Amino acid sequence: MKLTSLIKPLAAGVLLGLSASAAQAADSYTLRLAHFWPSGSSVDKVVNAWAERLNERSDGRLTIDIYPSQTLAKAPASYDATVNGVADITVTAQGYSAGRFPLTQVIELPGIVTSAENASCVLQNLYDEELISNEYKDTHPLFFFAHGPGHIHTGEKMVKTPEDLAGLRIRRATTVVGDLLEGLGAQPVGMPAPETYTAVQRGVMNGVAFPWQAMKDFRLNEQLTQHTEIGLYTLSFITTMNNATYARLPDDLKQVIDSNSGMEWARTMGKELDDLDARGREEALKEGHSFYTVEGGTENPAWKETLQGVIDHNIEMLTAKSLPADQVYDRAKSLVPVCAS
Repeated sequence: MKLTSLIKPLAAGVLLGLSASAAQAADSYTLRLAHFWPSGSSVDKVVNAWAERLNERSDGRLTIDIYPSQTLAKAPASYDATVNGVADITVTAQGYSAGRFPLTQVIELPGIVTSAENASCVLQNLYDEELISNEYKDTHPLFFFAHGPGHIHTGEKMVKTPEDLAGLRIRRATTVVGDLLEGLGAQPVGMPAPETYTAVQRGVMNGVAFPWQAMKDFRLNEQLTQHTEIGLYTLSFITTMNNATYARLPDDLKQVIDSNSGMEWARTMGKELDDLDARGREEALKEGHSFYTVEGGTENPAWKETLQGVIDHNIEMLTAKSLPADQVYDRAKSLVPVCAS
């Protein structure tokens, strides 16, 4: 057999192999991302910016199709939708899955953090230090973040003391926030944020516990004109990915996602939410709304005893379930000055 007759098929095989490798390297992927914020809202725009970053850094091989406004999964079911693969990625509040992320929700207790960026940094550190990581084995977390201080916003009655909350139906974000409101004398009402506008409009609720960013995004400034600034709580969020979706990506695309995850994007989201808080508050100011700032916030003597009792009860309840809630709470507080830098 001539040497050339061996070379031709060998060369063809090499070229075929190279073509297959090149094709594999050039594979593109479209991932479905679900969240509950309205389309075009401030948070939706930040999520879109993150998706565009992935597309750019992957040379167009990663496309994120975004489904806002609960169009792919209702807010309470959004985390499960990612676990089950209905969505490839979700951005959601852990508190919508009641009792599922108890250690994560320690961050929601009053008096820990004062800004969204600070809270986001604290939360990401808690995960990176594996203090809350066991709660997320069923998905692939990308980054954590939190909104800014949550205040009390009402339609007619200005709240200046806990006694003013007596009998008021106030939307609560999570069961932890519900405990705080109930301890203060309010009647907490649980519902996803996108449903609050209609609920207030119909008189189902007298007010909400929301950060300023949410007041703008969910158009509550149109209806609620009495604002009590106290920094009652913050709310934790996660951007996370279906495990199988992440696993099937080629290594270079995993690297694109990894390099746009973690602390950088936790702080980025936090900074954006702080800026959005300022915009939401400015909107209410321009409309001539009424404001009352509780001196000292949650440390104010009129509020502190009740709130401290809720904090202690929450920690004790989790400790009774053999969860290291006191360790997480103490570490969260110790991270506040670290994250301030």
